[in-house]
Amino acid sequence: MKRRAARLTGSIVAIVTPFRGGTVDEGALADLIDWQIEQGTDGIVVAGTTGESPTLSHAEHDRVIAFVVKKTTGRVPVIAGTGSNATDEAVRLTRHAADVGADGSLVVNPYYNRPPQEGLYRHFMAVADAADLPMLVYNIPGRTAGRVEHATLVRLAKHDRIVGVKDATGDLVGVSRLLADIPGFIVLSGDDLITLPMMALGATGVISVTANVAPAPMAALCRAANGGDFAAATAAHYRLLDLMTAMTVAVNPLPVKTALALMGRVAEEFRLPLCEMSPADRERVAAALKDAGLI
Repeated sequence: MKRRAARLTGSIVAIVTPFRGGTVDEGALADLIDWQIEQGTDGIVVAGTTGESPTLSHAEHDRVIAFVVKKTTGRVPVIAGTGSNATDEAVRLTRHAADVGADGSLVVNPYYNRPPQEGLYRHFMAVADAADLPMLVYNIPGRTAGRVEHATLVRLAKHDRIVGVKDATGDLVGVSRLLADIPGFIVLSGDDLITLPMMALGATGVISVTANVAPAPMAALCRAANGGDFAAATAAHYRLLDLMTAMTVAVNPLPVKTALALMGRVAEEFRLPLCEMSPADRERVAAALKDAGLI
């Protein structure tokens, strides 16, 4: 399991799910996958927040994961978003991801029902027990109104299949303690803007929104940091700073999907309750793309 998990590092794109006419645009998705790999992206997360998983039907969710695995053909690892606030549903999604050949699962801490830490522990353990797949815990309190606490992560890390965490807490002290207390645990940034400081502490990569539009620069930042060249990594961070910031002007994935539409790679189409950005925010995204030479 650790050998399989070793590939889950570097710049891992949290890929968008393109829509056209109300359905998943598999042609555009296939083109995005090929482009990402050609540009040096180290892995692909499918059906995560950026992939608009909350508005995918169960059938679409399964289909998109299977499609990305098949299209990727083992060129880079595919991590499937398989979380839910219902443990049985997370188990089913994770088993499906394992069955179709995903390389890992990304399981968000349950949202809305706000379980206690013991409930979180039992939830993640049940999912890990159910499917032969390396698991990353997705700790994102800003979206879930709950947090997987340090002590719970320490307990979870004892499971052979729970190999790491996507940390979107913004807590660099907490990240430091996690890296100190769980040697060998994979820690990936869940926020492009603090990827550099997290990697300076010992994180080994990022699950990135910005990599959707700038895959090569994000990959270069991570490779420099993982290679110990923090001068190059810092230079890459500052080159990407305005673009990374532009990806936060509205709720994810509105800015990044709008950016990809401006680049001609996807249709500017969302599913309610998501909708197009305000004209002012759209212009901020367009200006950042122009400054970066992407349009």
